[in-house]
Formats: sequence, C-alpha cells, structure tokens
Amino acid sequence: MASSQEEVILLGVIGSPFLHRVQIALKLKGVEYKYLEDDLNNKSDLLLKYNPVYKMIPVFVHNEKPISESLVIVEYIDDTWKNNPILPSDPYHRALARFWAKFIDDKCVALAAKSVFIVDEKEKEKAKEELFEALNYLENELKGKFFGGDEFGFVDIAAVIVPIIQEIAGLQLFPSEKFPKLSKWSQDFYNHSLVNQVMPPKTNFLPISSSGSKPRC
Repeated sequence: MASSQEEVILLGVIGSPFLHRVQIALKLKGVEYKYLEDDLNNKSDLLLKYNPVYKMIPVFVHNEKPISESLVIVEYIDDTWKNNPILPSDPYHRALARFWAKFIDDKCVALAAKSVFIVDEKEKEKAKEELFEALNYLENELKGKFFGGDEFGFVDIAAVIVPIIQEIAGLQLFPSEKFPKLSKWSQDFYNHSLVNQVMPPKTNFLPISSSGSKPRC
C-alpha cells in the first residue's frame, strides 16, 4: 500500500489497453493513486512535462518521478511494492517473463490490430495468418490456468491487450478449436474479479493503431 508520505499519480485515457495494464498492477498491489484523465487530441501540459519524449500515456508519477511505457511501469510497481509479486523471483523465470511480454508487444499486438482494423482484405488475411503463428507460440507456452501459474502475473498483464482487441471488434481471435488454452485463458483472465474491476465497458475501449509499428505505450 502507498503510505501517506507517497504521492502516486497516473495519467491516462480510459479505454487505453496500455493504461489498463498499469491499473491491473496497481489494483493487484493495493496501491492508492490519483488518476488524471488526459486528451490525446489536446495533450495536457502535465503530460508533455512528464513524458516529453513520446508524449503518450500512460505516465506513472511516484513522488514527482515520472515513468512511461506500460510494461516498464508495471515492473517499477512490482519492484517498489513487494506484496503480491508480479514477476517471478527466480532470475531465469523473470527473464522468460520479460521475453514473452516483449514478444506480445512486438508480434501479437500490431498483428491483432491489423487483422481487425485494416481495410485491405489481402493484408488483413496475411496479418491474421501471422497472428495465428504468433499465438501458437503463446498457446504452447501456457502451461497452467495463467501464464503466471495459478495466479496471473507479468505475461498475463502484458497479454491482456489481445483479448481487449477481440472485445473491441466483437471477433474471435482465439478460436477455441485452434487455441483451446488461450481461449480459456482469455475468459478466465478477462473475467477475473480483480481485472474485471479495472476494465471499462467495451464501448469505451480505444482502437489500437493498425499501422504495424511497435506500440509505444
């Protein structure tokens, strides 16, 4: 829990999957924070002050020290508040968790967005094929109920973006006949009592760029 001497601020835009990664981590840790809604069409002076490099949300500010990039923020939260660990304690398993989280951002997020939102049908089909190839790796990596085991962890928080895209589009990116474990995981994680407290109605989710570039949030 954040003590009365600590100031914790989170800048974001409701509906951003990258924001909700951070909110899940804070909820898991029981950290109280002040949430400030921003407007990406008219970025606040506070956002430009705290994230002058990328000028994007989310931005986490702990005692006037700003941190950006959602997974970097999640790691910082885990290092700062020790209860309910998000990353494994074993160095090898921590490295693996970071590897798969990076894989999700590099391979899965942009392809999922392209397979849903891109207009060109050939490009959409190509993106879907590549997405299924990437998801197959995750299907094989999922050994238990969650990537973190019996309880969710760093990889689960990273991967929440893909079922969010599925919710936005109303499509089945995890067909159960092709990805039975991922399909079950997406339901269990998205409907987890803690995660469910953070997620807004799907009508409030923001579309993710389908440009194919690496996400910067």
